[in-house]
Amino acid sequence: MTAMASDSSAKVRPSTLGDLRDSGYAPRTVREEMRANLIAKIRKGDELFPGVVGYDQTVIPQVENAILSGQDIILLGERGQAKTRLARSLTNLLDEAIPIVFGSEINDDPLAPISKAARDLIAERGDATPVEWIGRDRRYGEKLATPDTTIADLIGEVDPIKVAEGRYLSDELTISYGLIPRTNRGVFTLNELPDLAERIQVGLLNIMEERDVQIRGYKIRLPLDVFIVASANPEDYTNRGRIITPLKDRYGSQIRTHYPETIELEMAIMDQERTGFPTDGVEVTVPGFMKEIVAELTHGARRSHDISQRSGVSVRMSVANYENLISNATRRSIRLGEKQAAPRISDLDGLHASTAGKIELEAMGEVRDEQVVNKLLQNAVVTTFNRHFSVRQFERLVLAFDNGLHVEASDMMPAMGYVHQLSHLDGMREAVDKLGVGGNPAAVASAVEFVLEGLHLNRRLNKDAGKGPARYHR
Repeated sequence: MTAMASDSSAKVRPSTLGDLRDSGYAPRTVREEMRANLIAKIRKGDELFPGVVGYDQTVIPQVENAILSGQDIILLGERGQAKTRLARSLTNLLDEAIPIVFGSEINDDPLAPISKAARDLIAERGDATPVEWIGRDRRYGEKLATPDTTIADLIGEVDPIKVAEGRYLSDELTISYGLIPRTNRGVFTLNELPDLAERIQVGLLNIMEERDVQIRGYKIRLPLDVFIVASANPEDYTNRGRIITPLKDRYGSQIRTHYPETIELEMAIMDQERTGFPTDGVEVTVPGFMKEIVAELTHGARRSHDISQRSGVSVRMSVANYENLISNATRRSIRLGEKQAAPRISDLDGLHASTAGKIELEAMGEVRDEQVVNKLLQNAVVTTFNRHFSVRQFERLVLAFDNGLHVEASDMMPAMGYVHQLSHLDGMREAVDKLGVGGNPAAVASAVEFVLEGLHLNRRLNKDAGKGPARYHR
């Protein structure tokens, strides 16, 4: 029914300039359009930026203010803080479709064309000038700023092929437009702005203030209507480049982004962003405490003095670690022929590969990556354990170890091996029940390892860990 309604509305859209005038269509600037749509969404209680987690009380209100004020935005923050996703989400505030002069390279408004090609077509065809409607996707442009980015990339250049076809150099039709003019009446994002050469930044000044472009020595004026967003890492201001003061001054709002402020938000992003691959014959369950450990690992890295905080510790580390943790558990189940899989403490070794490449050590050479990651993992496990338990509640279990009990744990031990040991581990069943893993053998195995490792890290049990299975004892 929705599709039919959409098709019907598309058919009645004006297809010529005359029809457009008769329809009563009134053009709006992109800022007026975004502002009006934002107000409508706020009144209806709609989600403004789907998939952007943890910014409801901090970043998003500032973005709303900038849009209501009609201001261009700089999103300033470390890597992995959803700056690009937030910028791309701004297209949700654009109209579903707008009319342009058919074939226009720069989305000319049929009622107020700015390019010579569109003006000439309207002069020739009048009310019969064809009109096409473009959606939000064609009104968004993006460029990763690099040192070799040129004015031609962003604004435009003389097209030698058009000159060779016989046009004069002074003819505006010889211009090949860059990305920003081609995003006219839309949103354009320039990622990592400080990486853009300063002389190229100077070329953006007119677009940001006077809203026009200058190409070579042409006496042309293109009053572009573009909402411009830039992103930058604070570290880039001094390390790789800087945003020149006149350009920074032209952005209305500089908005500071941040990492998830709580473990719960970090886990929500992990669940949302991970790439999931179903495995035939294997059902994967991830106990909540294992998710907490992955999230706690990242939060610990962001507090660590061993890790450089200038470039940040991306949320991508949490996502990659979460994916590897699940993959390690899945691999075990495939090898053992088990139908259920759940990540365990012994799977955490698989996180080294996805952690080491995403952190930068503060003092290179003095401490190895492996040592730092191991320390972070241990802190994450003990912090999570102490969030769920008090070591005092395991006095009976520790007493059993005092009397000679020992338990082996391994990432390749079948899950039922842990289940069978439950009857010998006094007080363990209550802890497993508290963790809410139910009767799933794989999840029970995960809970058992979690408790044993928590007691070890709280110095209530000893652990012998070599190439073979780990052995917990007193």
